[in-house]
Parts: sequence; C-alpha cells; structure tokens
Amino acid sequence: MLLPKIDLNQYSYHLPEHRIAQYPLPQRDQSKLLVYHQGDIRHHHFKDIVELLPKPCTLVFNDTKVIPARLQFQKPTGAVIEVFLLDPVQPSTDINVAMQAKAACSWTCMIGNLKRWKNQQPLQRSITIDNKDVLLTAHLEGPNQVSLTWDNPEINFVDLIKNAGQVPLPPYMRRKAESSDIQRYQTVYSKRDGAVAAPTAGLHFTDEILDALDLQEIKKEYLTLHVGAGTFQPIKESNVTQHPMHGEQLNISLQNLENLLKADTLISVGTTSLRSLESLYWFGVKLIHGKGDSFHIEKLEPYLDYSELPNFKQSLQTVLEHMQAKQLTQLKGYTEVFIFPPYQIKSCQGLITNFHLPASTLILLVAALIGDNWKRVYQQALDQDYRFLSYGDSSLLLSSIPHKVIDKRV
Repeated sequence: MLLPKIDLNQYSYHLPEHRIAQYPLPQRDQSKLLVYHQGDIRHHHFKDIVELLPKPCTLVFNDTKVIPARLQFQKPTGAVIEVFLLDPVQPSTDINVAMQAKAACSWTCMIGNLKRWKNQQPLQRSITIDNKDVLLTAHLEGPNQVSLTWDNPEINFVDLIKNAGQVPLPPYMRRKAESSDIQRYQTVYSKRDGAVAAPTAGLHFTDEILDALDLQEIKKEYLTLHVGAGTFQPIKESNVTQHPMHGEQLNISLQNLENLLKADTLISVGTTSLRSLESLYWFGVKLIHGKGDSFHIEKLEPYLDYSELPNFKQSLQTVLEHMQAKQLTQLKGYTEVFIFPPYQIKSCQGLITNFHLPASTLILLVAALIGDNWKRVYQQALDQDYRFLSYGDSSLLLSSIPHKVIDKRV
C-alpha cells in the first residue's frame, strides 16, 4: 500500500469565529448557495436549487434522524453529569435494534464531568412520558460505557430519550440547545432514528423543494448512514492517514441498488451520502476480488493494491447479485472509509454540501472531488459573507458534468 504524504496545512484556511453560524436562518431555503462547475463559480440562493441542478439526475439523500443524545443527571450535591450517547453495545450493536430496546440498554459514551461520578454510584432522574413517571437510572460500567435502565418495560429506548435527552449540537456552537433546535437540527425527510449529528447538507431542503423536484427530471433516492460524533473529530496526527477515522452504520436497500443502477447522473446530498455510495462501491470490489462478504469498509480500503477495478455500476451490479443470491432486501454495513486526495470519486458527479472546518476530513473529501479548486470555492464564500458549518450556507459542487447539460441553469 503506497499512500500519499499529505500536508494538512494545504487544506486549512482562516475561519473567523463570527462566520460560524450559531443559529439557522428563519427559512431553510433562504441560505446562500455557491455553485461550482469546472472552474466557474456563481452565487445563488438555495430556493433556486431545482433550476440549478443538471437534468436528468438523481439526488441521493441520507434519511437518518438525529436522536437527543445528550442525557443529563444531577447528583444530590448539585453536580451535573452528562452522558453523550455514541454507539450501542447491548442489547445489540445495531442502532436500529438498540432504538427499540425495552427496560435496559448499554452504550459507549462520552461522559462530561466524569471525575464527579465517584464510586460508580448509579445516577437517577425522573421523566414524565404520556403522563406517567418513569425512573431512568445510569450505571457506569467503565470509563466510556454506561448502562441505562428504566422502570417501565413498555417504553422503548427511542421514546425514552426523546423525552429525556437534548439535541446534540456540534461543539463549535457556543450555546446550549434550544427548543427550536429539535426541529431545525433535523432534515424534513429524516426517518430512521440513530444519528448523533445531522447530515447538515439536507437542512436546506423544504417540503416545497422536494415536491418541486418531482415536477422536474430529478429523482430522489434515500439511504441511511447514522452520522457519528466522530465527524467533528479534528485531525491531530502529522501523518494524516493515521487519523483514527470514525465508523458509522449504514443501511442500503435492494430498491436503492436497482434505482442507482438506472441513474446516469448522481448528485450526493451531503458528505455522508457520498461516503455511503463510495462504501457501497468498495463492498462490490471486495466481492469481486473474493475478499469475503462482510460489508465492513476499513478506512484505507480504497488505497489497497488492486490489480483491476470495476466501474461504479459494475460494482453495484455485483452487490445486487449478492443480495439476490442471499435473498436480502436490506444490506447493513459499517464504514470507516477515509477519502482524501488524490482519491478519485467513483459514484457521483456532484455534491451538495455546507462549508466545513479547516483541515478536516470533510475538507479532504471535498478536495478529492474538485481538487485544489476547493480553495477558490472557500475564498469566494468568505469574500461573499457566507455563513459556515452546520447551520451555515450551502454549495453545489459539480465535478464532471458536461457544460451542455447545465449551462442554461447556472
């Protein structure tokens, strides 16, 4: 495996604190939209996205739903212990199963004020759900694992935390979550509970825009990747490839595969959708090369020495045939895939995404899509007073679509 040496300084830029959006705009689709295509940069508003997209195309959305992952417990002394849910352990490591747990479950967590949780004494708090009092108890099982029990076995875990938890806003939002965040830090098409961070590219879409897509030659495809808190983890290693890339669970349906195989132009809504598509490609590569049928994509899988690689549709066709042979309608996987230059994106021809932290894994992904032009894109966004990060403005980055397809629209 021959990996490139990456100078992280080349993927950094100065982001003033006041450019980080602390709140969303009053209307989702009023955010600015920077459109990049083969070196050309133009400025619009997100409400115009339907006219700006190439036609025909298929938008690939991530329909994960953010859970209120911050649970707070107050000790008799007044000290507050925060339990931030990361990954389920029991009764299953499968997030979809864990969300339906009854009476008890266990999670790996980040624990705030851990030093105050002395002698591993259980912490308790009372919650009211449907006019019934429920006692929630947290047991410290280790430095980063907590088991939770509650005294009403009829209540499942997802309903419990929706009444007990707080919205897990990113660390760069210098404020506490407010009631408005329950709705706004969630896409309008979110469906499957399990994310602890929002797929923020989708926050700009409204029901009206989604309906307008149906009137054009634009199809919508929904898959699921449960976004983890690791998406915010800064790169600290001098050797970027040693960065401990976070893993995330994803779900792909047989119908997804069939529809993706029919599509000629794919536009990924967000980096999480793009990581899902690329992971699906590499699963097909593993199947083709006889590397087992476990849908687990390790972070450096794309950089292994393969003698020959299929194109995207050849790989997806292999996955489709695998699912048909196994009589599977759903494919559950786990990906740690790390995308950085000079990796060539295999799946899509464009990306809708927000503006990301300097020297982050997401900047590296954007650079893999549009090369060094990411610097011009970000400088233009800074010059034009765009708002950055999760509640900020948006971009449509088109990498390899012929001018004749989109010139009249951008």
